[in-house]
Amino acid sequence: MRIAIASGKGGTGKTTLAVNLALFAAETEPVLLMDLDVEEPNGSIFVEGVLQSETAVYREVPRWDQSACTLCGKCSAWCAYNALLKLGDTILVMPNLCHSCHACSELCPAEALPMKQESLGKLSYLECGNLRFVESKLDIGLEQASPLIAESLKYADKMFSDIGFQIIDSPPGTACAMLSAVKTADFVVLISEPTPFGLHDLNLAVETIRQLSIPFGVVVNRDGIGNDDIYKYLEQEGIVLLAGIPNQRRIAEIYSQGGLLYKAIPEFRTSLDKVLRYAKGIR
Repeated sequence: MRIAIASGKGGTGKTTLAVNLALFAAETEPVLLMDLDVEEPNGSIFVEGVLQSETAVYREVPRWDQSACTLCGKCSAWCAYNALLKLGDTILVMPNLCHSCHACSELCPAEALPMKQESLGKLSYLECGNLRFVESKLDIGLEQASPLIAESLKYADKMFSDIGFQIIDSPPGTACAMLSAVKTADFVVLISEPTPFGLHDLNLAVETIRQLSIPFGVVVNRDGIGNDDIYKYLEQEGIVLLAGIPNQRRIAEIYSQGGLLYKAIPEFRTSLDKVLRYAKGIR
Protein backbone atom coordinates (compact mmCIF):
# COMPACT_ATOMS: atom_id res chain seq x y z
CA MET A 1 0.00 0.00 0.00
CA ARG A 2 1.25 3.46 -0.90
CA ILE A 3 0.18 6.48 1.16
CA ALA A 4 0.92 10.04 0.06
CA ILE A 5 1.12 12.87 2.58
CA ALA A 6 0.08 16.10 0.87
CA SER A 7 -1.34 19.57 1.50
CA GLY A 8 -2.45 22.67 -0.33
CA LYS A 9 0.39 24.79 1.06
CA GLY A 10 3.83 24.54 2.57
CA GLY A 11 4.55 24.55 6.29
CA THR A 12 1.54 22.53 7.40
CA GLY A 13 3.50 19.54 8.70
CA LYS A 14 3.81 17.08 5.79
CA THR A 15 7.37 16.06 6.58
CA THR A 16 6.62 15.90 10.31
CA LEU A 17 3.73 13.53 9.68
CA ALA A 18 5.44 11.49 6.94
CA VAL A 19 8.67 10.82 8.85
CA ASN A 20 7.00 10.04 12.16
CA LEU A 21 4.35 7.87 10.51
CA ALA A 22 7.02 5.91 8.62
CA LEU A 23 9.25 5.31 11.63
CA PHE A 24 6.25 4.49 13.82
CA ALA A 25 5.04 1.90 11.32
CA ALA A 26 8.61 0.58 10.91
CA GLU A 27 8.52 -0.59 14.53
CA THR A 28 6.45 -3.56 13.37
CA GLU A 29 7.03 -3.97 9.60
CA PRO A 30 9.30 -2.96 6.71
CA VAL A 31 8.44 0.52 5.42
CA LEU A 32 9.61 2.61 2.46
CA LEU A 33 9.63 6.39 2.91
CA MET A 34 10.16 8.59 -0.16
CA ASP A 35 10.84 12.31 0.19
CA LEU A 36 9.59 13.59 -3.16
CA ASP A 37 9.58 17.26 -2.25
CA VAL A 38 12.56 17.32 -4.59
CA GLU A 39 13.15 21.07 -4.62
CA GLU A 40 13.76 21.20 -0.86
CA PRO A 41 13.79 17.70 0.70
CA ASN A 42 14.43 17.64 4.43
CA GLY A 43 13.34 14.21 5.62
CA SER A 44 16.95 13.18 6.17
CA ILE A 45 17.19 15.71 9.02
CA PHE A 46 14.95 13.44 11.08
CA VAL A 47 15.96 10.00 9.75
CA GLU A 48 19.20 8.82 11.34
CA GLY A 49 19.86 6.35 8.59
CA VAL A 50 23.01 4.89 7.08
CA LEU A 51 23.65 5.97 3.50
CA GLN A 52 23.64 2.95 1.20
CA SER A 53 23.93 4.53 -2.23
CA GLU A 54 23.58 7.69 -4.29
CA THR A 55 22.24 7.50 -7.84
CA ALA A 56 22.55 10.27 -10.43
CA VAL A 57 19.39 10.86 -12.46
CA TYR A 58 19.41 12.22 -15.98
CA ARG A 59 16.88 13.43 -18.50
CA GLU A 60 17.14 13.79 -22.27
CA VAL A 61 16.83 17.08 -24.11
CA PRO A 62 17.43 17.86 -27.79
CA ARG A 63 20.68 19.40 -29.03
CA TRP A 64 20.52 21.32 -32.28
CA ASP A 65 22.87 20.03 -35.00
CA GLN A 66 23.33 23.13 -37.16
CA SER A 67 25.22 21.26 -39.87
CA ALA A 68 22.31 18.86 -40.48
CA CYS A 69 19.43 21.31 -40.03
CA THR A 70 17.48 22.52 -43.09
CA LEU A 71 15.65 25.22 -41.07
CA CYS A 72 12.25 23.86 -42.07
CA GLY A 73 10.82 25.02 -38.71
CA LYS A 74 8.68 21.94 -38.23
CA CYS A 75 10.20 21.17 -34.82
CA SER A 76 9.05 24.45 -33.29
CA ALA A 77 5.56 23.92 -34.73
CA TRP A 78 5.36 20.39 -33.32
CA CYS A 79 6.63 21.15 -29.80
CA ALA A 80 3.66 21.19 -27.44
CA TYR A 81 5.71 22.91 -24.72
CA ASN A 82 7.26 25.74 -26.80
CA ALA A 83 10.74 24.50 -25.99
CA LEU A 84 11.96 25.08 -29.54
CA LEU A 85 11.97 28.38 -31.41
CA LYS A 86 13.11 29.22 -34.93
CA LEU A 87 14.87 32.58 -34.98
CA GLY A 88 16.15 33.40 -38.44
CA ASP A 89 18.80 30.82 -39.26
CA THR A 90 18.92 29.45 -35.70
CA ILE A 91 16.89 26.85 -33.79
CA LEU A 92 16.84 27.88 -30.15
CA VAL A 93 16.43 25.02 -27.63
CA MET A 94 15.09 25.97 -24.17
CA PRO A 95 15.85 23.00 -21.86
CA ASN A 96 13.77 24.30 -18.95
CA LEU A 97 10.63 24.03 -21.08
CA CYS A 98 11.46 20.62 -22.52
CA HIS A 99 9.46 17.63 -21.26
CA SER A 100 11.71 15.02 -22.93
CA CYS A 101 8.88 13.70 -25.11
CA HIS A 102 11.31 13.03 -28.04
CA ALA A 103 8.77 14.28 -30.60
CA CYS A 104 11.12 16.81 -32.18
CA SER A 105 14.01 14.36 -32.34
CA GLU A 106 11.95 11.48 -33.76
CA LEU A 107 10.06 13.57 -36.30
CA CYS A 108 12.82 15.86 -37.57
CA PRO A 109 13.24 14.96 -41.27
CA ALA A 110 16.93 15.96 -41.16
CA GLU A 111 17.68 14.22 -37.83
CA ALA A 112 19.08 17.52 -36.62
CA LEU A 113 17.84 17.25 -33.04
CA PRO A 114 19.53 14.26 -31.38
CA MET A 115 18.64 13.73 -27.73
CA LYS A 116 21.43 14.19 -25.20
CA GLN A 117 21.54 13.45 -21.49
CA GLU A 118 21.55 16.27 -18.93
CA SER A 119 21.81 15.97 -15.18
CA LEU A 120 18.45 16.17 -13.40
CA GLY A 121 19.27 15.39 -9.78
CA LYS A 122 20.19 12.54 -7.49
CA LEU A 123 18.58 9.85 -5.33
CA SER A 124 20.01 9.06 -1.91
CA TYR A 125 19.10 5.72 -0.36
CA LEU A 126 19.40 5.22 3.41
CA GLU A 127 18.48 2.44 5.81
CA CYS A 128 17.36 2.77 9.43
CA GLY A 129 16.21 -0.52 10.95
CA ASN A 130 13.03 -1.57 9.13
CA LEU A 131 12.90 1.77 7.31
CA ARG A 132 14.09 2.20 3.74
CA PHE A 133 14.41 5.90 2.94
CA VAL A 134 14.80 7.49 -0.49
CA GLU A 135 15.44 11.22 -0.74
CA SER A 136 15.33 12.85 -4.18
CA LYS A 137 17.01 16.20 -4.76
CA LEU A 138 16.65 18.33 -7.90
CA ASP A 139 19.75 20.03 -9.28
CA ILE A 140 20.00 23.70 -8.34
CA GLY A 141 18.61 25.97 -11.05
CA LEU A 142 16.28 23.44 -12.65
CA GLU A 143 12.59 24.29 -12.73
CA GLN A 144 10.85 20.99 -13.46
CA ALA A 145 10.35 18.74 -10.47
CA SER A 146 7.97 16.26 -12.11
CA PRO A 147 10.56 14.37 -14.22
CA LEU A 148 12.69 13.63 -11.13
CA ILE A 149 9.60 12.59 -9.17
CA ALA A 150 8.64 10.21 -11.97
CA GLU A 151 12.14 8.70 -12.04
CA SER A 152 12.07 8.33 -8.25
CA LEU A 153 8.81 6.40 -8.38
CA LYS A 154 10.23 4.13 -11.10
CA TYR A 155 13.26 3.53 -8.88
CA ALA A 156 11.01 2.62 -5.96
CA ASP A 157 8.94 0.24 -8.07
CA LYS A 158 12.09 -1.49 -9.27
CA MET A 159 14.06 -1.64 -6.03
CA PHE A 160 11.39 -1.92 -3.33
CA SER A 161 8.48 -3.82 -4.86
CA ASP A 162 8.75 -6.31 -1.97
CA ILE A 163 7.94 -3.65 0.64
CA GLY A 164 4.19 -3.66 1.15
CA PHE A 165 3.85 -0.36 3.00
CA GLN A 166 5.16 2.83 1.38
CA ILE A 167 4.83 6.49 2.35
CA ILE A 168 5.40 9.52 0.11
CA ASP A 169 6.26 12.98 1.42
CA SER A 170 4.78 15.07 -1.41
CA PRO A 171 5.61 18.59 -2.61
CA PRO A 172 3.35 21.35 -1.30
CA GLY A 173 0.55 22.92 -3.31
CA THR A 174 -1.61 21.53 -6.09
CA ALA A 175 0.61 22.00 -9.14
CA CYS A 176 2.23 19.41 -11.42
CA ALA A 177 4.83 18.28 -8.87
CA MET A 178 2.20 17.38 -6.29
CA LEU A 179 0.13 15.55 -8.90
CA SER A 180 3.16 13.57 -10.05
CA ALA A 181 3.87 12.48 -6.47
CA VAL A 182 0.36 11.43 -5.41
CA LYS A 183 -1.07 9.90 -8.58
CA THR A 184 0.24 6.40 -7.81
CA ALA A 185 -0.96 6.46 -4.19
CA ASP A 186 -3.68 4.17 -2.84
CA PHE A 187 -4.60 6.69 -0.16
CA VAL A 188 -3.82 10.37 0.42
CA VAL A 189 -3.53 12.05 3.80
CA LEU A 190 -4.09 15.80 3.50
CA ILE A 191 -2.69 17.77 6.40
CA SER A 192 -3.94 21.26 7.18
CA GLU A 193 -4.35 23.71 10.02
CA PRO A 194 -7.49 25.36 11.49
CA THR A 195 -6.94 28.84 10.02
CA PRO A 196 -8.64 30.66 7.12
CA PHE A 197 -5.47 30.30 5.04
CA GLY A 198 -5.21 26.61 5.87
CA LEU A 199 -8.86 26.01 4.97
CA HIS A 200 -8.54 27.86 1.67
CA ASP A 201 -5.62 25.72 0.53
CA LEU A 202 -7.14 22.53 1.92
CA ASN A 203 -10.17 23.16 -0.29
CA LEU A 204 -7.89 23.35 -3.34
CA ALA A 205 -6.13 20.13 -2.36
CA VAL A 206 -9.44 18.33 -1.80
CA GLU A 207 -10.69 19.35 -5.24
CA THR A 208 -7.44 18.11 -6.77
CA ILE A 209 -7.50 14.71 -5.08
CA ARG A 210 -11.15 14.24 -5.96
CA GLN A 211 -10.28 14.75 -9.62
CA LEU A 212 -7.79 11.89 -9.28
CA SER A 213 -10.44 9.68 -7.61
CA ILE A 214 -8.06 8.63 -4.83
CA PRO A 215 -9.48 7.92 -1.34
CA PHE A 216 -8.33 10.50 1.20
CA GLY A 217 -8.69 11.82 4.71
CA VAL A 218 -7.54 14.88 6.64
CA VAL A 219 -5.23 15.42 9.60
CA VAL A 220 -5.54 18.79 11.35
CA ASN A 221 -2.22 20.06 12.65
CA ARG A 222 -1.87 22.69 15.40
CA ASP A 223 -5.29 21.71 16.65
CA GLY A 224 -6.53 24.41 19.01
CA ILE A 225 -5.49 27.55 17.14
CA GLY A 226 -7.58 29.59 14.73
CA ASN A 227 -11.28 28.76 14.51
CA ASP A 228 -13.54 25.78 13.86
CA ASP A 229 -14.35 26.57 10.19
CA ILE A 230 -12.20 23.69 8.99
CA TYR A 231 -14.19 21.19 11.05
CA LYS A 232 -17.47 22.56 9.69
CA TYR A 233 -16.05 22.23 6.16
CA LEU A 234 -15.03 18.60 6.71
CA GLU A 235 -18.49 17.75 8.05
CA GLN A 236 -20.30 19.52 5.21
CA GLU A 237 -18.14 17.80 2.58
CA GLY A 238 -18.34 14.37 4.22
CA ILE A 239 -14.55 14.21 4.56
CA VAL A 240 -13.00 11.89 7.14
CA LEU A 241 -11.10 13.61 9.94
CA LEU A 242 -8.35 11.09 10.59
CA ALA A 243 -6.73 12.76 13.57
CA GLY A 244 -5.71 16.02 15.18
CA ILE A 245 -2.23 17.05 16.27
CA PRO A 246 -2.39 19.36 19.31
CA ASN A 247 -0.85 22.81 19.28
CA GLN A 248 1.86 22.38 21.90
CA ARG A 249 5.08 24.27 22.47
CA ARG A 250 6.78 20.99 23.33
CA ILE A 251 6.05 19.68 19.82
CA ALA A 252 7.68 22.75 18.26
CA GLU A 253 10.73 22.38 20.50
CA ILE A 254 11.27 18.72 19.61
CA TYR A 255 10.76 19.39 15.89
CA SER A 256 13.20 22.31 15.88
CA GLN A 257 15.85 20.00 17.33
CA GLY A 258 15.28 17.35 14.66
CA GLY A 259 13.60 14.98 17.11
CA LEU A 260 10.83 12.44 16.59
CA LEU A 261 7.51 13.44 18.05
CA TYR A 262 5.88 10.03 18.42
CA LYS A 263 8.55 8.97 20.91
CA ALA A 264 7.92 11.92 23.22
CA ILE A 265 4.31 13.02 22.72
CA PRO A 266 1.69 10.34 23.60
CA GLU A 267 -1.10 12.27 21.84
CA PHE A 268 0.93 12.34 18.65
CA ARG A 269 1.57 8.60 18.78
CA THR A 270 -2.18 8.07 19.21
CA SER A 271 -2.86 10.23 16.14
CA LEU A 272 -0.40 8.21 14.06
CA ASP A 273 -2.07 4.98 15.15
CA LYS A 274 -5.46 6.35 14.04
CA VAL A 275 -4.10 7.28 10.62
CA LEU A 276 -2.48 3.88 10.11
CA ARG A 277 -5.54 1.95 11.21
CA TYR A 278 -7.84 3.88 8.89
CA ALA A 279 -5.49 3.77 5.88
CA LYS A 280 -4.87 0.03 6.21
CA GLY A 281 -8.58 -0.55 6.68
CA ILE A 282 -9.37 0.65 3.14
CA ARG A 283 -7.15 -1.99 1.50
